[in-house]
Amino acid sequence: MFNSWDALLRTLIIGTLGYIAIIFLLRISGKRTLSKWNSFDFIVTIAFGSILASLMLSKDTSLVQGVLGIATLIFLQFIITSISVRSSIFQRWIKAEPTLLLYQGELQHYALRHERVSKSEVLAALRSQGIGRIEDVEAVILETDGSFSVIKKNHSSSASALVDVKGYLTR
Repeated sequence: MFNSWDALLRTLIIGTLGYIAIIFLLRISGKRTLSKWNSFDFIVTIAFGSILASLMLSKDTSLVQGVLGIATLIFLQFIITSISVRSSIFQRWIKAEPTLLLYQGELQHYALRHERVSKSEVLAALRSQGIGRIEDVEAVILETDGSFSVIKKNHSSSASALVDVKGYLTR
């Protein structure tokens, strides 16, 4: 139940130093590291927590090892995101495509089933944007980070913001 005061003091000191190191490394790594999550970001974030927990609770993991592990993950994330910015093929492999869930007032039932999104979630996204009528909506898109984008009907014929949305080009 209680090992020793030394073990508690070690956990407090190493945990605090590890926490400070994570904040410092995330701060210098740039905004992309803390952006909305895709699957790769989720994995890296879980790994951060695991490393910090090991650092705090395991005598076998030194502060230097923990900081190096976190720095390695941040460096790998930097490399992956840098490559994905330069290569559309690599970006498609790392990130999901945005998906059209509603188009010109009509729900896209196949896309809803495929993305496991309910009609009520789409309607909630409309309400959160202050939209009361589904007919007033040009499109609802499920973005790569799981958020919804709602585009109100526009009387111009241009929809250039939709060109990378899965299901839009087939229109």
